[in-house]
Amino acid sequence: MSDEGKLFVGGLSFDTTEESLAEAFAKYGNIAKVDVIRDKETGRSRGFGFVKYDNAEDAKDALEGMNGKSVDGRTIRVDEAGKGGGRSGGGTLSRSLLFSSNVRGQGGYGDRSGGSYRDSYDSYGMYEHGVLRVRASCLLHRPRLG
Repeated sequence: MSDEGKLFVGGLSFDTTEESLAEAFAKYGNIAKVDVIRDKETGRSRGFGFVKYDNAEDAKDALEGMNGKSVDGRTIRVDEAGKGGGRSGGGTLSRSLLFSSNVRGQGGYGDRSGGSYRDSYDSYGMYEHGVLRVRASCLLHRPRLG
């Protein structure tokens, strides 16, 4: 699926729904799809979502018109989907970065030869909003002392 015409919307209220988000963005053009991303376990909004327009020009107008505006009592941040925004980190993080003792000494972040970071890091876990989420199968099991 192409990301053309798709916007990332951050800073959403936990009360924001797909309907209220669509209503806020509808004045800029025909919306193809709206998603408010929710926690899989609780069903609660994670505070961000996506708005996909049929026309990329409408998306550009919405980005300019809605960035910094208030929706459901919260100031939102709007950016092109997939472009990365103001957060550092994000994306995936390699286990080799976590457990390597010589990462600092080499001034880098693991092996950069061949393939993309995403290809090699996707199988280990996600780094989101300052929380490292690692699949249980990737953890080293050590007995607790004491």
